[in-house]
Amino acid sequence: MRLATIREGDTTRAVRLDGDHYVDLGVADVGELLRRPGWRAAAASPGPARRADGLTYAPVVPRPGKIVCVGLNYRTHIKEMGRDLPRYPTLFAKYPEALIGADDAIELPPESEALDWEAELAVVIGAPVRRATPEQAAAAIAGFSVLNDVTARDWQYRSPQWLQGKTFEATAPFGPVLVTPDELPGQVAPALTLTCHVDGVRTQRADTSDLVFSPVELVGYVSSILTLHPGDVLATGTPGGVGHARTPARYLTEGARLETEIAGIGRLSNLVRRP
Repeated sequence: MRLATIREGDTTRAVRLDGDHYVDLGVADVGELLRRPGWRAAAASPGPARRADGLTYAPVVPRPGKIVCVGLNYRTHIKEMGRDLPRYPTLFAKYPEALIGADDAIELPPESEALDWEAELAVVIGAPVRRATPEQAAAAIAGFSVLNDVTARDWQYRSPQWLQGKTFEATAPFGPVLVTPDELPGQVAPALTLTCHVDGVRTQRADTSDLVFSPVELVGYVSSILTLHPGDVLATGTPGGVGHARTPARYLTEGARLETEIAGIGRLSNLVRRP
C-alpha cells in the first residue's frame, strides 16, 4: 500500500493511493491511522475512489512522537567525512516543527550561512515495540518514506552535540507517501536507489545496501533505549555527496531547488526561500 496525508483547505486527510486515484481512510493523517488497532486492514478497505490530480501533500506523518535520526550510516559518507566505521549507531533527534510536505518551501534560516542537504530513507513505525528482537523489529516497521535531513552546518558544529543544527523549523521535507514493505524489493531490507539534486545537478546517489546499520537493526537498537510507538520515525542517515564535504563547500541558497528521490517510494521537490 501507498499511504499519504493530503491537505484539504485547513485540514488534512489520510488516504490510500491506488494508481491515479485515492481513497479517503476516514482519519486526519497517517500518524492517526497507524495508532489505530488493525490499521493495515482499515487502510486496505475499499471505499469511493477519487482522482488524485493536484493533491497537496503534508508531511506523511505530520507530528511524530519521536524523530530519531542516525548519523554516519552510509559507508561512502563516513569515508568522505574522514571517519572510521562506527561500532554503534550515532543517534540524534529532530522535532516535528522541522517537517514540511513534499512540495513545500524550505525556510532558509537567516541565522545560518551553511544550509546543507542530506537525502535519507525514513522508517515509519507501525506498532509499539521495546527491546525488539529482529523478528519483532521487522514486524514493527509500517513502511518507508523519503526525508531530507536539511542541516545548518554552522550551527551543527558549534558544539559536539548536533541537535541545534538539525532541527531548524520548516527545513525537512518528508513524504510524499509511506510505502509498506511488501511493495518494495527486499521488503524490510529494501534495496533502493536514493538520489539528490540541487538545481538539476545530481549531488548524491547511493543504494540502501550501503547502509552500515539496516532498518531492522536500527529499530532493535533504538527500542533498547525507549519504546517506539506507531508514527515514530527513524531517519537512517545520508550517503556521500553532501555540500559540507566538498572543496570548496557548497550550501543551499535562496531560490535553489532541492529534489530528493527514492526509487519505488517517491520524490520531494522543494524551493529554498527566506521566511
